[in-house]
Amino acid sequence: MPDRILDFSEEPAYLSVRHANLLIRRNEKPEVTMPLDEVGVLITSHPAVSCTAALLAGVSAAGGSIVVCDDRRLPVGMMLPLQANTLQSERIASQVGAKLPLRKRLWQQVVSCKLRAQAATLELETGADAGLALMAKHVRSGDPENLEARAARRYWTLIFGDPDFRRDRGLEGTNAVLNYGYTVLRAMTARAICGAGLHPSIGLHHHNRYSQFVLADDLMEPFRPVVDRAALQIRNATGGEPDVTKESKAILFEHLNARYRMHDQERTLFDVLVRVATSLAETFAGSSERLDLPGFPEFFLDGADQA
Repeated sequence: MPDRILDFSEEPAYLSVRHANLLIRRNEKPEVTMPLDEVGVLITSHPAVSCTAALLAGVSAAGGSIVVCDDRRLPVGMMLPLQANTLQSERIASQVGAKLPLRKRLWQQVVSCKLRAQAATLELETGADAGLALMAKHVRSGDPENLEARAARRYWTLIFGDPDFRRDRGLEGTNAVLNYGYTVLRAMTARAICGAGLHPSIGLHHHNRYSQFVLADDLMEPFRPVVDRAALQIRNATGGEPDVTKESKAILFEHLNARYRMHDQERTLFDVLVRVATSLAETFAGSSERLDLPGFPEFFLDGADQA
């Protein structure tokens, strides 16, 4: 079944439930329905969108996540399912009991994969990987040399062809587009984590007393370049610093809903994230030592010939 990303940002809407279906009512438009279990992420951006409690409960019970935006239509909150896996208690117990050496080895795998993803992105978009693929081979347990940050300094100055660009969550333009895309990716990752029976607030590396989704912040790292490539496309289309608009969101959702290659099969990003989260649960349980992560550049279908 499809995992849809639904964004209600352009007009008022009333969202409710009818016979296990999401019911969408908008002014002077026909009613639209779809099964609740097809909703991957539901985003409410327009200030005149209203939802029933049954809708919130129904989406959550079906395993979907809900993102709420502020008056600038930027994400400010997230709602996730509580019971998405019958083995949840057992898996959370093994997650809590994971020893530091294991968590450091898992973080090593995540960072190495992220650097390979960034290298592939630079190769595809600029023609050279700036040495990131080589750096990925030298990441050690826990990344004590902080190669993730060192690679980022190279990556951000090159990906947008702007030596003055810096990643800053508080800035507008390209940074706002990245913020929006990362929030949707974060919701997708958190949903996969809950579906695997794990708790999103117990991380491998990230620690933030004000965040309930630090494990999502960890596992989404190798997939941030999906958003980065969308932001680059948006930036090129606008010829300058873009805004979070209907058009830019459409490009972001096109990339997030696209299919990618993993283990010689084309899969949705939702499916890839579920596989990564499930493999993490297996490592916590002791039945595996490695995360099931995709390879790069073959993950990007347009880079398959360069693998």
